Amino acid sequence: MNFGRILVPVGGLILLGVAYRSYGWAGVALVGGAIVMFLLLHFNRAMQVLKRAADRPMGTVASAVMLNAKLKPKVNLLHVVAMTRALGELRTPENTQPEVFRWTDAGGSWVDATFVGGKLTEWTLVRPQQPEDDAPRTDESSADAIKPGATDALRPPV
Repeated sequence: MNFGRILVPVGGLILLGVAYRSYGWAGVALVGGAIVMFLLLHFNRAMQVLKRAADRPMGTVASAVMLNAKLKPKVNLLHVVAMTRALGELRTPENTQPEVFRWTDAGGSWVDATFVGGKLTEWTLVRPQQPEDDAPRTDESSADAIKPGATDALRPPV
């Protein structure tokens, strides 16, 4: 059971009660204003994250490998959406636990993240297999590379 859903409102009510006993209605107004500010800050953060995610295609990320390196267990879904700046593609039926979301990059790699109760529990990175060629590859870019000792040609004239 998630005790945070119970303890946070009860803690707010206790703070309001202590403020009333200590400072009367002025204390209630001060603590009530602080609670409203706290709620507005969290609402504003959630709206900013979702606004940024709305500008990108669903389930895309710049680099799945970098996302894999940044993920940590027990972070919430909003934090992962803030990191990727995109909503994940839901891979499980709606309203079932655990939820699996997928983020894919342009190279074909993807990360499947599993969330239980909104918290990240596990994730896997899948990278596509590169085709193996029998012929050795030649590096065409080395023909344009600067030869040793030719750095003087790059210096501006004095």
